[in-house]
Amino acid sequence: MMDRRKRVKEIIKVFNQLYKDAQCTLDYEDPLQLLISTQLAAQCTDARVNIVAKTLFKKYKNAHDFANADLKELEQDIKPTGFYHNKAKNIKETCRIIIEKYGGQVPGNMEDLLTLPGVGRKTANLVLGDIFGIPGIVVDTHAKRLSNRIGLSSSSDPKKIEFELMEVVPEESWSVFCHQMVYHGRAVCKARKPECDKCEIIDFCDYGKENSK
Repeated sequence: MMDRRKRVKEIIKVFNQLYKDAQCTLDYEDPLQLLISTQLAAQCTDARVNIVAKTLFKKYKNAHDFANADLKELEQDIKPTGFYHNKAKNIKETCRIIIEKYGGQVPGNMEDLLTLPGVGRKTANLVLGDIFGIPGIVVDTHAKRLSNRIGLSSSSDPKKIEFELMEVVPEESWSVFCHQMVYHGRAVCKARKPECDKCEIIDFCDYGKENSK
């Protein structure tokens, strides 16, 4: 089989046809909304987060509103997303830090974003790519699953997968490629049973090649 860089180039060609309009599936209107929605999306579907966020962002309009929110009330407001005690605490603290250290604005670099409670590399890369135009590899459950199945990574560690993908995916494609993997993961390469017979990148996929014999 061709090396990983060549395979990725071919996969990108297919993805650019199938998912040329791929974008973040979280609904947001400003950097803070994306940051908070991504925090809420931990162990929760984007669809459910979007339902919760619709009401949430009408009630809390900026970092000050979240920082000054009653913790118990905020917990109830985000309860459907799960792990709401921790998420509410992190959101309040994140917004306090954003106000005190960054003048109420979401910071635009990895180092500062990673100092915010509940913000890991996945969230930071998503915010940097979609808000600030700084390319990053977002390793969510879809990117992890597809990277392993295709044969672009053999790791289960998101950070290792991120750096392995950075080596083989052209930098200008980092952000959109990750969005496209989400689309492909939902449409075809599903968690429980991938639909390899419908897959248009099967020729470049270790799992697909093995299971189509």
